[in-house]
Amino acid sequence: MHEAKISNAPTVTIWCTGKPRRELLAVGDLADAFLCLKTTPDHVSQVGTGKDIIIADFAQLVANVVGYRGRFVFATSWPDGPPQKLLDISELSRLGWRARILLPDGIAEAYANFIARRRADHAQSQKDLAAQKVASD
Repeated sequence: MHEAKISNAPTVTIWCTGKPRRELLAVGDLADAFLCLKTTPDHVSQVGTGKDIIIADFAQLVANVVGYRGRFVFATSWPDGPPQKLLDISELSRLGWRARILLPDGIAEAYANFIARRRADHAQSQKDLAAQKVASD
């Protein structure tokens, strides 16, 4: 989505029909769940949010965060895979744990980190080029 935004691409291709549902979890919530489970040795639990989202809606959410204003083309020749992937988080819920990072917030944070890394990489590249120029002069 970022590259499509930067290049003003009119479309982004999504490799499925956009109809399957997927559960997504922020890595911070995953780490928090592991800490919760650490207190209960030998306890096995599925870690998730207990909520899923339609892939087409997820794509729109990412586009909104990134600022992409084009449209989606769904490559329906690609397989959808299972119609839904949603974990049973009842065991983890009984331990009092729940995901705290909302999907839009997690996407916004991930995108902000991506942009910050790109800027830092660009700044370092500029410094490296300047140093090479000085060394060659």
